Amino acid sequence: MATSDGPMLLEADNLIYDNDKQTVTAAGDVRIEYDGNRLVARRITYNQQTGRIVASGNVEIIYRDGTRIFSDDIDVTDDFADGFVNALRVETVDDTYFAAESAERRGGLLTIFNNGVYTACAPCEANPDRAPIWRVKSRKIIWNGQSRTVRFESAQFEFFGMPLARLPAFEIADPSVTRKTGFLIPSIGYSRELGARLSQPYFIALSPTYDLTLTAHTYTRQGFLGEAEWRQRFDNGFYSLKAAGIIQQNPDAFRADYIDAEEKTRWMVGTKGSFKINPRWVFGWDALIQSDPSFSRTYGIEGYSQTRRVDTINLTGLDDRNYFDVRFLKFRVQDRVRDERDPFQPWVLPSLDYAYTLDNPVAGGELAFDVNLAVVHRSDLDYRAYNVLDPLSPRFGGAEGTSGRLTVAAEWKRNFITDGGVVLTPLLAARGDMIGTDLSAASLGAYSDMATNLAGLDYSHDGSSYGAVAADIRSSYYRGMATAGMEVRWPVLFSTTSASHILEPIGQLLVRPDAAYGGSLSIPNEDAQSLVFDATNLFEHDKFSGYDLIEGGTRANLGLRYSGDFGGGWTANAVFGQSYHIAGDNPFAQPNLVNAGAFSGLETDVSDFVGMVSVQTPGSLTLSAGGRFDEKTLAVRRTDFGAQATVGQVDLVATYTFIESQPLYGFDNDRREISLASRVRLTENWSVTGRGAYDFESETLVKSGINFAYADECFTYAMAVTRTETIDEGDVDFNFGFRIGFRTIGDFGSAETSFPEFTTVNR
Repeated sequence: MATSDGPMLLEADNLIYDNDKQTVTAAGDVRIEYDGNRLVARRITYNQQTGRIVASGNVEIIYRDGTRIFSDDIDVTDDFADGFVNALRVETVDDTYFAAESAERRGGLLTIFNNGVYTACAPCEANPDRAPIWRVKSRKIIWNGQSRTVRFESAQFEFFGMPLARLPAFEIADPSVTRKTGFLIPSIGYSRELGARLSQPYFIALSPTYDLTLTAHTYTRQGFLGEAEWRQRFDNGFYSLKAAGIIQQNPDAFRADYIDAEEKTRWMVGTKGSFKINPRWVFGWDALIQSDPSFSRTYGIEGYSQTRRVDTINLTGLDDRNYFDVRFLKFRVQDRVRDERDPFQPWVLPSLDYAYTLDNPVAGGELAFDVNLAVVHRSDLDYRAYNVLDPLSPRFGGAEGTSGRLTVAAEWKRNFITDGGVVLTPLLAARGDMIGTDLSAASLGAYSDMATNLAGLDYSHDGSSYGAVAADIRSSYYRGMATAGMEVRWPVLFSTTSASHILEPIGQLLVRPDAAYGGSLSIPNEDAQSLVFDATNLFEHDKFSGYDLIEGGTRANLGLRYSGDFGGGWTANAVFGQSYHIAGDNPFAQPNLVNAGAFSGLETDVSDFVGMVSVQTPGSLTLSAGGRFDEKTLAVRRTDFGAQATVGQVDLVATYTFIESQPLYGFDNDRREISLASRVRLTENWSVTGRGAYDFESETLVKSGINFAYADECFTYAMAVTRTETIDEGDVDFNFGFRIGFRTIGDFGSAETSFPEFTTVNR
């Protein structure tokens, strides 16, 4: 048979034609297909005059979008656009479920359920009549396919079959909709300073590519905070713009020394973006402007509340063996105490990195070039002078003024393999630096003070001290470095029937002149302020973390690398070695603005030993350990242990760290901390997680917490309690948070909640 819009296909065991009534009755396994829709039933009657199909007996309609309707009786038009159904249930392609005493479909887009039930929880296979975790019962449910909404009238929300709330009416987006104008699920929270919080977001889907979210935050202590976020996506990227502001009603609720207590009107504007210009180039940014250094952190503005953040504009290119990156940076610290750290953070205008490795060999080896440019400006001098009342060393974090450095470097290396399996890798490298400074008088004076303060101070565990220190202050510097090196490796394979072992002795010799200005406090140090000597950088050609410090002198690095496969999932890896300063000035024993080499393990001609080992077992147990040990006594200077395991339904993670005191590097005391975390899957859906970190030196439980969570295909719940204690002040905070999620309806919950009675409990 056929309709005006196209053919209708009908299959059945038996067909009865009534020409007088113009009906067709089909019985048996009946199947009708029309325009991608399908109907199956035990019996149907099709009236050619009215164009209606009446079906009965295990009726199922499958619409072309995947929605399935089940009923005993259905009266529907031949295009499946209109109809009436008794005692039905509906399964959508998004795994949501409707059921009703009766339903009416109009125009192919509007479905009205009478005395209906809605849920996103699949029926229990063992007991289909059991109530799902949650459902909404409603006198009338209107599913509008044109506006893509589901409206509930005279609704009752049930949880495990128990009624929790009654609403005269509410509306949610169609389950297939990811962007729909309307109210989002609110959230709540509490803090001692801000009071109780209720946040209500409103989402405006202006188009498929851009939208606006308006959020009203109401605080019982501080009043109303308005927030707006605009987002727009393009074929090649996206950008967002967020703004927020408040007129604080009760600044006195904050600590008197906090910035928050000094401000009344507070605001922020932030923006982020990333665009792929072409397959090789990406342009992006992340920037924040705010009324004071702490607003976004205090009020937890999402995406901008980090204590330490970096504003950046960047252009990055990557093509085969070429890499280019240029960034304009502003470092900031969102301190709540005014002028604590933020004023000392620099601008970097710009930072540029370019690396290029030639595709074709040069003299049989690989030739690579590296360019780095950094221009740093700081408005305030970051300097802490040394005196007998200050337990910390003199430290020059950064100069007031502007400094710039351009570095150009090249390196060539080639591998040779002898008949005996020895791998020889000669290398040649050259580097040149141009440095310019325009510093304030205060910075120049601090350079001289630093030189005076450092003279005679111990920089190593064997009692060695700095001699006379010079401060050769100029407006421009030029320095170069040439390196000739050789690396020798001899991997030896040992095999048995059940295991294989590779033992690889490694030796490096790097011959270099002394670094220019290495023994004076002359050149600003902005990017090489951190130095950790361990097995991971034992064979690095330059162990400083940045370009501002340069390693000179002749040095040898010797070590032994091992890897083993014992079969059955057992593997092991290990590295152990030592570094030797052979000739010239030891760069790690020379003073610099932050004393990066002091107590590093490299400040003596024979370095500390460094090593690391890891073991992987077939039972998901992973063990790792690393350490640095005194070159004479093997005393532990630094060590790290880690373990991770899964035992049945229990996951365990443990780490332990010990770092010996580094007085000249700013740490007068040893640091020892252990952290433990465990997750226990109680059932398929329930889990509990606990974690804690304990500082042995201060005997402080720095952080601890426990989390209970439930998750299944339609419902999630999490509750967390955390405790934090500051080492210096001994203040203790207890925080509580929870979140409940109903799939297709939304999430409801809180941010971390601080209980005021536990906010300041002094030890």
